[in-house]
Amino acid sequence: MTTVVTDNCQKCRFTDCVAVCPVECFHYDDDMLYIDPNVCIDCSACIPECPVQAIFEEDDLPEDKKHWIEINATRAPQLPGCSDPMEPLPGALERKAALGF
Repeated sequence: MTTVVTDNCQKCRFTDCVAVCPVECFHYDDDMLYIDPNVCIDCSACIPECPVQAIFEEDDLPEDKKHWIEINATRAPQLPGCSDPMEPLPGALERKAALGF
């Protein structure tokens, strides 16, 4: 089992989750964050920190988000690591409101 970032993170990239990660498993691109499943220790500390509910335990993923397991596993190792909080993307607060949070 692993922890997975899903599409709610797109165009937001809030990094509250990064601040609580004990193993620095987060990576980022210009659009969102990803979790490296080979580094994640499944502590789940990041899940309640996400202001847009983009992070799930693999076993709790809704069926329509299961493809994010592979996306995180593929993308994360290719991207820069994120161990310190960063500013959210421009428009993140609007995206958060549009998502209903």
